[in-house]
Amino acid sequence: MDIILLVLHVVLSLGIITLVLLQKGAGASAGAAFGGGGGGAGSVFGATGSANFLSKTTAIFAIGFFVNSLVLAYLASNREVQSDSVLDALIEQPAAVEEVVEMPALEEDVPAPEGLAVPEAGAPVEADAASAEDIPPPAGE
Repeated sequence: MDIILLVLHVVLSLGIITLVLLQKGAGASAGAAFGGGGGGAGSVFGATGSANFLSKTTAIFAIGFFVNSLVLAYLASNREVQSDSVLDALIEQPAAVEEVVEMPALEEDVPAPEGLAVPEAGAPVEADAASAEDIPPPAGE
């Protein structure tokens, strides 16, 4: 039933699009209605004559589209849905056991770069050990 209504919805929408594009635009005579060439100003919002076949068919398609939209919305709101949600599956699973994370290596465990003397932990740092002038600039500068 749902598939038939969805196919009907698409057919109605394509029909409305086609019928609207086939009709003559009312904007073509709007300039003339405001004094641009001939017609009176009363024809802008006045009666445009009897509706032709295309406009009647467009109205029928629009009513069908509107009613079909209401029926589809009613069916969608009253549908029983199974809970196949990913979030429901996560809630039903037991909590994972937390793993112990090892701490990163301390400064003592990391080897010093070549050519750089690093004082022992807790030893006083001498003032002339490495100054800003002794450090070479990075490569590329």
